[in-house]
Amino acid sequence: MKSPKIVVEGLCKVFGPNPKLARELLAQGATKDELFAKTGYVLGVNHASFEVHEGEIFVLMGLSGSGKSTLIRLINRLVDPTAGKIVIDGRDVAAIRRSELVALRRTDMSMVFQSFALMPQRTVLSNAAFGLEVAGVGRKERERRALAVLEQVGLAPFAQKLPAELSGGMQQRVGLARALAVNPSLMIMDEAFSALDPLKRKEMQNVLLQLQKEQRRTIMFVSHDLEEALRIGSRIAIMEGGRIVQIGTPQEIISNPADDYVRAFFDGVDTSRYLTAGDLMQREAVPLIRSLDATSVESSLNGSADYAFVLDAQHRISGFVTRDSIRAARPSLEKVECISLGAPLEQVVSRVCANTTALPVVDDEGRYCGSIDQAAVLKVITRNRGAHV
Repeated sequence: MKSPKIVVEGLCKVFGPNPKLARELLAQGATKDELFAKTGYVLGVNHASFEVHEGEIFVLMGLSGSGKSTLIRLINRLVDPTAGKIVIDGRDVAAIRRSELVALRRTDMSMVFQSFALMPQRTVLSNAAFGLEVAGVGRKERERRALAVLEQVGLAPFAQKLPAELSGGMQQRVGLARALAVNPSLMIMDEAFSALDPLKRKEMQNVLLQLQKEQRRTIMFVSHDLEEALRIGSRIAIMEGGRIVQIGTPQEIISNPADDYVRAFFDGVDTSRYLTAGDLMQREAVPLIRSLDATSVESSLNGSADYAFVLDAQHRISGFVTRDSIRAARPSLEKVECISLGAPLEQVVSRVCANTTALPVVDDEGRYCGSIDQAAVLKVITRNRGAHV
């Protein structure tokens, strides 16, 4: 389990002059609508508790007014909480002094908004370097760093252009570059791609996923789009009426929606398209052995299994051995192709269906994580596509 970057405990935000009254009503079980009817107060977030792990994309999702934008503004203290704790890297940002908060925002926390929020009179390079300028970095150094980030998002050739000369998708890349230039460990993205057309939106999702693969930042990403959440999210938190209704991986939420509100997000969506090998794999379906001597192989295959994967000292796949090979003095090692943990369903199907044995799933370092066979693929496709045919 990865260590938590953010820990939120009992976080509450009520917009109104008497928070104590509101908290009493909420403690008695009042809903957002009931609180408003009785007091005129607006409930933004209601006792939210969760953790965001280091290096993950944590997506906040919900309908308009569900509290997701308020929640991220509590995380970076653009809005002060009514109650609760927000701990980032061990510091409670709900309690730190304003000067510490400003320093945190300038050096280790960036935000990307739905509106591109670029300064029209400044060049692309100057816009990308703005956060570094605010932080007091000298011109030569900030432009060097900004240009390096523009290179990462594919905009280095446009460094001297003005925002008006760029398309919407390119302008949002500048906004992303500006956020990345300060090299934050935490990025907060509020509906960052929702103003783009579908093709540009997918393009920006690809840019974000590639950058995340290379840099492994912690990202909180607000979206109202289920398909976007399933595509980019390591985990998803679904909000309703200020409450967090469910938190889980895309596969966990697809497989076990908490209630009808969560289930309604899937109407008309072929959720299987967003599954990966990591979602489909089974962890203990195939026996594992570390020695090729006949005794070890026979011991591993003393049940109903016909084969076992052989792992080396680094937990990487060396191949597999079959039950038939037990008769030999030294069982023969057969080769097996591996599937990447993040391989999409389409790729998994084509490869698994071409093999009679299960295929091992490995992480980026080649370490064994689990296995996928034809039965597991068929089960998932049937379950997830049956409702959308």
